[in-house]
Amino acid sequence: MEYSIQELSRLSGVTTRALRWYDKIGLLKPSRIADSGYRRYGPAEADRLQDILYYRALGVELAQVKKVLDDPSYDRLAILRSHLAALEEERERIQRLINSVKETILTQERKEVMSDEKKFEAFKCQIVKETERKYGTEVRAKYGDTQVDGMYARIMGASCERYQEWERLDMEIREKLSAAVLSKADPAGELGKEITALHHRWLIIMGDQYDVQRHWGLAELYVQDKRFTAYYDKEQPGCAQFLRDAVFHWAK
Repeated sequence: MEYSIQELSRLSGVTTRALRWYDKIGLLKPSRIADSGYRRYGPAEADRLQDILYYRALGVELAQVKKVLDDPSYDRLAILRSHLAALEEERERIQRLINSVKETILTQERKEVMSDEKKFEAFKCQIVKETERKYGTEVRAKYGDTQVDGMYARIMGASCERYQEWERLDMEIREKLSAAVLSKADPAGELGKEITALHHRWLIIMGDQYDVQRHWGLAELYVQDKRFTAYYDKEQPGCAQFLRDAVFHWAK
């Protein structure tokens, strides 16, 4: 079966203008151009457009989508399974938030008081799941399942005050890192010492026993793994490297 650009637009919900742009950048070429000069799209193009929309729903930029789809090793079935896992995880996250909102509404209607721990349970659960999804493999390989599972349990069991302090410290560390890099501070200087002390507090606030070797190892991951690097370098490149160097100099 073939579709005109208007038919494919109605079928997919993608505007004809977007489809023409996809053609121009080589993301979705028509299967052929008819004698009349109109674009015609077949089943393969419909499949590719479906894949494009899956990636766009996950927030992937068009240039990256094209790179993935054009890769000779592209395995559509494997990618679809990956999309399904990501969407199911997002559904679970949204359902937890829905449940939290519903419980808050019921508590308000009954004029009851919801505990602070209950208020933040869904958010803490999201942090644990997101951390495991992004970094679980590497962190478990480095520190073992017992250490990682223990950390997750401490996050889930943390009081409201401790949880908020943990998040506040993380924000303060990133703000001071950006200031340090912008000012071209020395990681071995006083600002590096201050940031290391803050990072030390952040590490142990959930009840962890401090281990300098683990501190060094985590700091090294910040520069070895691009996902960790991207987290610290989001606002200002160089922050992950500064943190790593400061920890290696000051953590004792």
